[in-house]
Amino acid sequence: MQEIITSDTRKTIWIIIIPKHLPRRPVLAHDKYWQRVEDSLIELRKERLDVILKEPVAINEDWSAQIITDATHEDLDSNAIQKAKEEYKKKNPGKAEDCDKWDLITFLNKAKITIKGKITNAAILLLGKEESVHFISPAVAKISWIIKNANNKELDYEHFGPPFILQSMEVFNKIRNLTYRYLEDSSLFPIEVKMYEPYVIREALHNCIAHQDYTLQGRISVIEKPDELIFTNLGSFLPGDVQSVIEQDAPQEYYRNVFLAEAMVNLNMMDTIGSGIKRMFEEQRNRFFPLPDYDLSDINKVVVRVSGRIWDENYTRLLMSKTDLDLKTVILLDRVQKSLHINDDELNLLRRDGLVEGRKPTIYVAAYVAQATNASTDYIKNKAFNDDYYRKLIVAYLEKYRKGIRIDFDTLLFDKLSDVLNESQKKDKVKNLLQALKNDDIIKISE
Repeated sequence: MQEIITSDTRKTIWIIIIPKHLPRRPVLAHDKYWQRVEDSLIELRKERLDVILKEPVAINEDWSAQIITDATHEDLDSNAIQKAKEEYKKKNPGKAEDCDKWDLITFLNKAKITIKGKITNAAILLLGKEESVHFISPAVAKISWIIKNANNKELDYEHFGPPFILQSMEVFNKIRNLTYRYLEDSSLFPIEVKMYEPYVIREALHNCIAHQDYTLQGRISVIEKPDELIFTNLGSFLPGDVQSVIEQDAPQEYYRNVFLAEAMVNLNMMDTIGSGIKRMFEEQRNRFFPLPDYDLSDINKVVVRVSGRIWDENYTRLLMSKTDLDLKTVILLDRVQKSLHINDDELNLLRRDGLVEGRKPTIYVAAYVAQATNASTDYIKNKAFNDDYYRKLIVAYLEKYRKGIRIDFDTLLFDKLSDVLNESQKKDKVKNLLQALKNDDIIKISE
């Protein structure tokens, strides 16, 4: 704001300067986006919102690819290097034999951890010895695990530094993934599942490592509460919003640490760049749990909350009964159960399918019970048993025929999978079973 005193009347005039919105961040107030047209403030038009969300973001030089001239291969941890080779061969089975023949410099270059044999910031983060962090100073390479009780009182904590390829698993092991039990109306037996899907924990943590803005000199944090996990990394969320990432389901145009992210993909720490967030949502949906929450209110921070319990039983029953709901609809239902804003078009979509009840502002998930519920309950209770059975069938098939193509395994398993799964979910199930066997080094999959 500027203050000007007129020369003739000596009156004071205040000029209020409204800055341009931040890149890809429309102005949000009272659960609506706004724009100014001349002297009027109106709700943001869709075409203007689309333009804002697609604005280019200024990206500085990739910090993770910067070369540290004073560092050598002696500053890397030998156990981390061995782990990196193991994971690289899992990710790239077609190059496993070649990998065993490569010297260290060749391997690190091939895995895109170093550049022409030179140590990068990414190499220190993923493979560096604990004492090698001084090379990246003033940047901070630290993950803080903190456990709190229901009253938000800190009970314990521990800090973890490089090498992140090993230490991220130590953080994972710190998290208490207890068994969660709940009763379904039509069953006398409790349904038992783990509070958290391991993939979701790993993906959320590794996303923090990959997308942290290390130049802000802050820590990554993992806060464990009685019924949720909170992952925080510093740096803006470059895609702009989570919905566009899920709908696009493809690599984004802009990334902060491209070199680091590619190295993590090569070392089997992340899925293909751009697909992890959507899969996190799908994993929670498939467990009938609340979806992850992304808090982007602070421009320099990304906070992800993963729930380890059921919020609204109607939401859970509905997902169990209607397993064919698309992810977009489930996201809207998740917002309803959390009393978050949805617009009129979204509300009408849910009303049309009879998925919600009530009137604004009190909207709630409809109490929906269908015959499929019993099948879903049986499916959850027997999931661990069934997975072991399906894995044995795949191994037995390969022992007999030595090899097979994807359609062979679809034919083998489709009629044995639960009727609660639709065709697309059955295909995903078979894919996940094959991938799990590959990750356990039981089978090999040609790329």
